[in-house]
Amino acid sequence: MNIEYPQTRDLVLIGGGHAHALVLKMWAMKPLAGARLTVINPAPSAPYSGMLPGFVAGHYTSDELYIDLVRIARAAGARIVLGKATHIDREQKHIIVPGRAPIGYDVCSVDIGITSGMPELDGFTEHAVPAKPLDDFARIWEGFCQETGPAQVAVLGAGVAGAEVAMAAAHRLQRLGRAADVTLIDRSKALSRLGAQARTKVLKSLKELKVTLLEHTKVERIEADQVIVEGRAPIPSKITLGAAGTRAYEWLSDIGLAMEQGYIKVLPTLQSETDSDIFAVGDCAHLTHAPRPKAGVFAVREAPILFHNLRAALSNGTMKEYHPQSDYLKLISLGGKIALAEKLGVAISGAVMWKWKDQIDRKFMDQFETLKPMAGFELPAEYASDAEQYAGPICAGCGSKVGRGALASTALHHTGAKRDDVVTLKGDDAALLQMGDLQQVLSTDHLRAFTHDPVLMTRIAAVHALGDIWSMGAKPQSAMVSLILPRMSTALQERTLEEVMRTASDVMRDAGAQIVGGHTSMGAEFTVGFSVTGLADRAPITLGGAQIGDVLVLTKPIGTGVLLAAEMQMRARGSDVGAAYASMSRAVAQDARALNAAHAMTDVTGFGLAGHIANICRASQVGAELNVNAVPLLDGALELSEAGVQSSLYPDNLSDALTLMNAPTSARGRLMLDPQTAGGLLAVLPDAKAQKAIAQMKAQGIDAVQIGRVVQGPVALTLIE
Repeated sequence: MNIEYPQTRDLVLIGGGHAHALVLKMWAMKPLAGARLTVINPAPSAPYSGMLPGFVAGHYTSDELYIDLVRIARAAGARIVLGKATHIDREQKHIIVPGRAPIGYDVCSVDIGITSGMPELDGFTEHAVPAKPLDDFARIWEGFCQETGPAQVAVLGAGVAGAEVAMAAAHRLQRLGRAADVTLIDRSKALSRLGAQARTKVLKSLKELKVTLLEHTKVERIEADQVIVEGRAPIPSKITLGAAGTRAYEWLSDIGLAMEQGYIKVLPTLQSETDSDIFAVGDCAHLTHAPRPKAGVFAVREAPILFHNLRAALSNGTMKEYHPQSDYLKLISLGGKIALAEKLGVAISGAVMWKWKDQIDRKFMDQFETLKPMAGFELPAEYASDAEQYAGPICAGCGSKVGRGALASTALHHTGAKRDDVVTLKGDDAALLQMGDLQQVLSTDHLRAFTHDPVLMTRIAAVHALGDIWSMGAKPQSAMVSLILPRMSTALQERTLEEVMRTASDVMRDAGAQIVGGHTSMGAEFTVGFSVTGLADRAPITLGGAQIGDVLVLTKPIGTGVLLAAEMQMRARGSDVGAAYASMSRAVAQDARALNAAHAMTDVTGFGLAGHIANICRASQVGAELNVNAVPLLDGALELSEAGVQSSLYPDNLSDALTLMNAPTSARGRLMLDPQTAGGLLAVLPDAKAQKAIAQMKAQGIDAVQIGRVVQGPVALTLIE
């Protein structure tokens, strides 16, 4: 995460809407030196609304529907915060995201779209699925399509969006061979915003797909299996979809900006009428100089103006103005691979229109797939021998650490005066200090940033460092912070330190430890680490206590090394990276308490799962068998391993492991040597106690599993694939 220029100004994008996705893409091609870019979004990806009807109809997969924000943020050099903004404190220039320190900004832009305005309808929240926001809608609809039997669907709102959804649903269900009964309901006239010619064609398509249209029909309430309407029998519905009554997010009204029915009023420059440091685009904004309906086409065309003006606001440049077209081309999906095009009252429909719409949509999405991954440094014409082996990018996290081979050849653990109060342990990362009846465990660890988010990095580094304390059966006591900040202005230093220290305090407080100090310096890139101590009220759990007949238990899935390496190369799915971040962020305190009867235990980190089992074998003078197929994997890890993706530390792990075990023969087997960051606990304990611990952790939401067993020597590890 090397920062080439000193950072002096913070630009924050709230929301991953179409305009912001395009701004990120343009920023990747032309970054502004000195600006630190942040994007805040609840999910690692954002759905493209133009392809939603095609997704409902089964023409597109869920992967094709989503813009991968993690990948674009990587290309743009931006930090991505996976959370939901709930407030902008304009006085403090802070953005509030629950669960973390406030995010400071100099300039910010809002592109969060709109949400459903129908929750006030009786039963809607409990029994209906709004089309906005799209994430939940897409997931729930896909699940419904996996079911069997007759399908009864009610769609509320017969505007263009509702009609598209109803036709797409009818087409999909009919193609699946399910008896489909789709009803489209509106309290007034259907498709009232379309011209007469286009309306006639859409109504014809609805009829051909056997969609029942109920106009001027008032919905009284939604129930689990039916929609109650005024003046007629209930309408059976196994899934009720809401495509009407959209509104602005409520929290926008609390910012203190000029608003129009809950939408931020913006000038032609896309700046708020009230605050020039706040921009707004897309459906959440109201163009005061040229009001337009809520349509994605305007957000897309706002993007180049927004990109220019954000840079101008950060660099004292000249603003441009956005003037939307008076009319725009409407492309409406008609269920199957046919579409309708309307502009200036003229409507044309057919398969050719679908191909045109499909080309436009795919071209829009393809631009986010052609971004360049992180590269290693370029070698000059002349260079020392073997330099080409180390020219690629270094994987961050545990992948950037020194390999076991180099560590083993040093005197790292054998220097200084020999003391009676320092207990020598076999292979453990932590030290044990014996002071009378008091036993203190001491460890230190640090991570080079693999994400631009200092909060996420701090949380993961703290969990990672505490792993040594928990795995030895000790209770965390104190922590000292070691922090390297990239070059940045004093204001950005203060913001970053506030985020880091608040996060570190939260993690350590939850663990029962107190931060007692630390050291901060500036350097080429962000690095964070902790020196931690813990107190043990009984003999510590070390690597050397494994007994023949014990079983191996693992408390987290593996695969972070491959996923982080792939993310740097922009080959990993953002959803998989987000899940890996969540796994790394989870503390292992509950794991350790459940496993307090372990004979041996360690946290799984840089040596990989197999490497850590091998360390236990060496220290305990036993053999072990690892059932490769029983080991849980993070989503996407196996697919990436099959594609040949590896962490830069993998060759060192493999070289060392082959001295004690058979070589892996499959992609899954190779993952056993994948270096982990903030991995789970690996415990060795009797079978009965293992099953009790696994059940206890399962009750706490921890998916711990048995992955192998300890066997009679020789000292070796056998991979069973």
